[in-house]
Amino acid sequence: MKKSIKILGLVAAMMFSGQIYAQNTDIYKGIEFKMPKVTETSFAANTVSIKDFGGVAGGSVKNTEAFRKAIDALVKKGGGKLVVPRGLWLTGPIELKSNINLHVEDGAMIIFSTDKSDYPLVDVSFEGLNTIRCQSPISARNAKNIAITGKGVIDGSGDAWRAVKKSKLSEVEWKKFIASGGILSKDGKTWFPSESYKKGFEASTNFNVPDKIGKSELESVKDFLRPVMVSIVGCDQVLLDGPTFQNSPAWNLHPLMTSNLIIKNLTVRNPWYSQNGDGLDLESCKNVLIYDNTFDVGDDAICIKSGKDLDGRKRGMPTENVIIKNNMVYHGHGGFVIGSEMSGGARNMHVSDCTFIGTDIGLRFKTTRGRGGVVENIYIKNIDMINIPTQTIGFNMFYEGSSPVLEDGQKMEGNKAPEKTYPVTEETPVFRNIYFKNITATNSDEAITLFGLAEMNLKNIVIEDSQFETKKGLTIVDADGIQLKNVKLKYTEGTGTTIFNSKNIDLNTLQLENQKPTIKVLGAKTTAVKLPKDVKGEQLSISKEIAKNAVK
Repeated sequence: MKKSIKILGLVAAMMFSGQIYAQNTDIYKGIEFKMPKVTETSFAANTVSIKDFGGVAGGSVKNTEAFRKAIDALVKKGGGKLVVPRGLWLTGPIELKSNINLHVEDGAMIIFSTDKSDYPLVDVSFEGLNTIRCQSPISARNAKNIAITGKGVIDGSGDAWRAVKKSKLSEVEWKKFIASGGILSKDGKTWFPSESYKKGFEASTNFNVPDKIGKSELESVKDFLRPVMVSIVGCDQVLLDGPTFQNSPAWNLHPLMTSNLIIKNLTVRNPWYSQNGDGLDLESCKNVLIYDNTFDVGDDAICIKSGKDLDGRKRGMPTENVIIKNNMVYHGHGGFVIGSEMSGGARNMHVSDCTFIGTDIGLRFKTTRGRGGVVENIYIKNIDMINIPTQTIGFNMFYEGSSPVLEDGQKMEGNKAPEKTYPVTEETPVFRNIYFKNITATNSDEAITLFGLAEMNLKNIVIEDSQFETKKGLTIVDADGIQLKNVKLKYTEGTGTTIFNSKNIDLNTLQLENQKPTIKVLGAKTTAVKLPKDVKGEQLSISKEIAKNAVK
């Protein structure tokens, strides 16, 4: 009981200190790279209410036309603020245009229609691929100077769109879904909201793209083509400040190829069981501030992307110049994530003063052969984590779509020794120059896994002034230039550190706290390893094939 009180007190203290930090510190202070200040939004003094254009509150009358008329009227005036006052406002899709601030007042709730006919099929990019899906509940394309503000709630009615896996629910919850209608999969393990969704699911071999059927049949699987809730494409000067965004059909917030973007003071949430229920997916964007937000979602929370495979490489737009500060993440597959769709690359990112409570992985980096792309110059510091069920820091270059905490039917992903030598091509992903400082994790499963590729090692990963209290310790595979400076690993199970086919590994100041701390050094390609001074011979296992030249 005392330990629980202590942990709760620690979390409360971190939350409080984060609030003070955000109020009194320059958001650009301490940034390790040159970055232009983000150009902020500014709106004309014109203000209208949705009521002025026939809007009816109550949640039973669709206000799609009222929103359209109000936005068009404001555009003619040169832009301004569209106010959604207290009440329930049912609507179909809302399309934002230049110089519009959609202001959702405290006590107001925009609820998007569950009628799929309100959402026509449109050309989009989803999960990094150019494809066709339903129109998003909120969208903006090639707009400038737009905002969504206020303290209200925006609800995407996602439960009407999403399939649900039985393994994610209690028996009582599962029975409620079955009783609500819909249809079950052949094995009875997945609930689909409709026959149309089930058909689309069965027509897909590549995650959420129904590639077994042609364009002419897409209308018949429309329910399966779930949209992201907020789609912002090719825009400039964008502000999201204040609202709660919740219950999205697929991803919650998806800025794509957008610049000068500020995301602050948001609550972003989805049911923990929601498939593809990401919080924020920042894709091929430039000059971005993300701070003072709270995430509690069904998939990755704050996720950096830049397109997938050939589509992403053709676009060739990295996500770059991003500052992420003072965010709280509860449930999510990852707290801060890069990948796996990062084929356009990612660079120049600062992440600091964030707290992750029970996220499946804390700091998550994922890709696979075929992606290509370069991820570099990432700076992460002052991160606090607690109750992480897998890795607090995890690099996986063999990602195949499995959740960190495996779901029913998923297989463990790990570092898979290649059966053949792979050439380095434009399809080879590169992760390098990534720096961690002052990382704290407690009551978690595994401290650090660094899994690179045999043909393209993880390069120059530095972790310093950090401490981890976990069951398992550190694993380094196919890596080059790994430094742990003044790092303490307090672990209770297995080997403290395993090193395989890696070089230039500096663990000289690593502290291993265990009844019998152990290190294993393996692999014919392992060379130039500096080990902690206090590890004795009987605690160290070195493979015979590298004993002569690996350890210094």
